[in-house]
Amino acid sequence: MLSAFAFQTARSPLSRAFRPVNIASRALAAKAGQAEVVLVGCGAPNRGMGWYHAVQMLEGRCPSASLDYIVEPWFLGPGATSPGGPEFNDWADASKKSYGTVFATSIKDLPAPKEPRCALISGRTADNPRLFGECIEAGCKTIFLEKPGAPTVAELQKMKDDAEAAGVGVLMGYNKNVCKYVRKTREFAATVPGSHVTFVSNNAYENTPESLGECFERNAEGMLKNMAIHELALLVSFYDVTVENIESVTADKDFSSMQTLAGPSGKEFTDFDKIKFTIKTKTGKEVSVAADRCGGTDSYATVTDTSGKEVFRYWMPDDEDKATVQKLQAQYPTAMPYFFTQDPDYVTVKERVAKFTATGEEAQGVATIGIAVETLRVAEYLTPTLMDQLK
Repeated sequence: MLSAFAFQTARSPLSRAFRPVNIASRALAAKAGQAEVVLVGCGAPNRGMGWYHAVQMLEGRCPSASLDYIVEPWFLGPGATSPGGPEFNDWADASKKSYGTVFATSIKDLPAPKEPRCALISGRTADNPRLFGECIEAGCKTIFLEKPGAPTVAELQKMKDDAEAAGVGVLMGYNKNVCKYVRKTREFAATVPGSHVTFVSNNAYENTPESLGECFERNAEGMLKNMAIHELALLVSFYDVTVENIESVTADKDFSSMQTLAGPSGKEFTDFDKIKFTIKTKTGKEVSVAADRCGGTDSYATVTDTSGKEVFRYWMPDDEDKATVQKLQAQYPTAMPYFFTQDPDYVTVKERVAKFTATGEEAQGVATIGIAVETLRVAEYLTPTLMDQLK
């Protein structure tokens, strides 16, 4: 079967991929048992996490989700001629023809929902509080909020309070909470008395000032609120880590690196390009995290025994999933590599959230906004603490 999207040569490498082929045009419309999904903040093809969410839903990989609307204020507005803008609009035109997807610049422009509505917010972190409020006003039953949710703890707490007052459920895009490698690592560690778990996260940016500077600016909230936020959510969810329960945090100075680099705008940003640290809690738990922007495409976790010897390691993707990764790399050769290693987990989280929206079935294992608030609190506590240790 042909994928929904086939790559063809276009104006630039970014635009290779977005002309649906051999698929009859159809109009999307959620039906009973499906959530009517509104994707808010799609981003650039091959680059934006929102775009990859859209691809998965348009390809029918989340059966409880009907992607009826895509709201993209930037590329459908002032950013239409900016880098990525022409490619986005080519893709949008093709998606309209093949799927009947409705594109808009504001969720305020959409009609009232016909089926239970789920908003998937994948915009810039700084825009999330405003977009979140608009989604509540637009009659959303559920909001799927990409990490970290908001720039600050205070803003995310207010969003949580507003959603509760409106009776809107909020679930988070912390996909590693449902990952196979996390589950298997935790299960193995439970069989080794006194074991120590380390979660390792890698991205595949080039180790150059230009590449990392662009990364620092695009993810200006910082590594611990961006890349490593997934690992912090695991610590909050499974290891009793809260700000109040942290006894100590120690940076691995031999591994870690912090730089001040200029982004494309010329403005300078200070952030970790890699960081490793160990947290000990007041309740006696100990766990480590390592994150490297230039470490490659895979993430994994290790278990060491009381002597420090590694006795277990599980990768994401594992051997079973590598065939899927290779297929997706061939299908989308210019897309961000980490989309593919986490592809099945993105599907799992979206499907559980969509089914919860449509039927009320519990979204098992999916992080709540309460987990997200505490995770962001931990990130805000750790960032200056670790930066001070690396000076």
